[in-house]
Amino acid sequence: MVDVAIIGGGFAGLSAARRISRLDQTARVAVLEAGIVGEGPAGANSGFIIDLPHEVSSDDFSGESEARFRQSVLIQRSAIALASEMATENGWGKEVFDPCGRYSVAISAEGDKHLDDYAQQLTNMGEDHRLLSAGEIEAVTGSPVYTSGLFMPGTIIVQPAAYIRGVADCLKEPVTLYERTPALSFERSGAGWLVKTPQGSLRAPKIIMANNGHVESFGFFPGRLLHVFTYASLTAAFDPSLLGGERKWAATPALPMGTTVRRISTGAGDRILVRSRYSYNPSIAVSDAAIQRAGRLHDGKFSKRFPTLNGVGMQYRWAGAMALTRNHVPAFGEIERGVFAACGCNGLGASNSTASGIAAAELALGHGSELGRLYARLAAPAALPPQPFTTIGAKIHLAYREWSAGCE
Repeated sequence: MVDVAIIGGGFAGLSAARRISRLDQTARVAVLEAGIVGEGPAGANSGFIIDLPHEVSSDDFSGESEARFRQSVLIQRSAIALASEMATENGWGKEVFDPCGRYSVAISAEGDKHLDDYAQQLTNMGEDHRLLSAGEIEAVTGSPVYTSGLFMPGTIIVQPAAYIRGVADCLKEPVTLYERTPALSFERSGAGWLVKTPQGSLRAPKIIMANNGHVESFGFFPGRLLHVFTYASLTAAFDPSLLGGERKWAATPALPMGTTVRRISTGAGDRILVRSRYSYNPSIAVSDAAIQRAGRLHDGKFSKRFPTLNGVGMQYRWAGAMALTRNHVPAFGEIERGVFAACGCNGLGASNSTASGIAAAELALGHGSELGRLYARLAAPAALPPQPFTTIGAKIHLAYREWSAGCE
């Protein structure tokens, strides 16, 4: 018997457990993780805990657009606050948790304009930032291809597997993590719930669903979630002298659906991470062939951006699952008496899932906060069109957005 059962040991679930332990040190919490913490989607994350939205779509930055901006900032900085608290408490070094900021980089005139417009919006909002010329961003990245950059200092860059493992390891009794313990189902039992796993059952008056797209497997949010995979490749270690610029930096693309790049410095040499390509996979599974197809795309983007690294190959390739909603809101709230959802990350999993976990924990314990009030005001996920229109529409939309990103 526990006070709260959390299904899912990723960013949302472990953040919820952490928040509960801070609000009530006597609360008995069981976190049920189907696999090993750090080996699932959380470990496949690109490691950006961002504090500012990637873009603001309104050209004139209307009142509605400003409100959405402030909403995003509150959500994302709530995630950073929790992560920073744990990093300080546990003495995590920069190899795990680095408050180094991020760059947004352009590779075209369209990208340059987007960064200029966004920089003006950040000025209007009083947010710290710095525009960089082609020469200045080359001095950072070592790439002669980028035409401009925008630096935003508030982003945290983490080593995702080490970070999420660190969150798990800092949980203390009466919070207990059960790995390789998938929740198979749960049912009403008196005033609470009976959660069944292959190893046995546990009882809890409250459950937090923190399993992102897999919440559908329990019958919640049917026809509300889009299951999308994004793909990444990581080079073999190379001699740092082969590439100029700084030895550690992280950059998101100027245009949505463009190419994210990180340079990672290790004792054995440096590596480049390239993330690009999106696919709709309603089965929440992806084939090795799809990963290899995305990898060929990554190879081309890598060689264009870093011609001095000709001959450096990719050592690792992988795909990571996301759950999106049609109206870009989380699948959140009390979805049945005593059952709370922190799902539907809509990308930016390190930021959005962490914040959803915090808000779900507060909701389950009846704790009021500005973050919780924001989540309470959000609309419910919109219904998707019937099949096959959802599949057709999702694939066309993803293809169009990738085409729109062009060389970015």
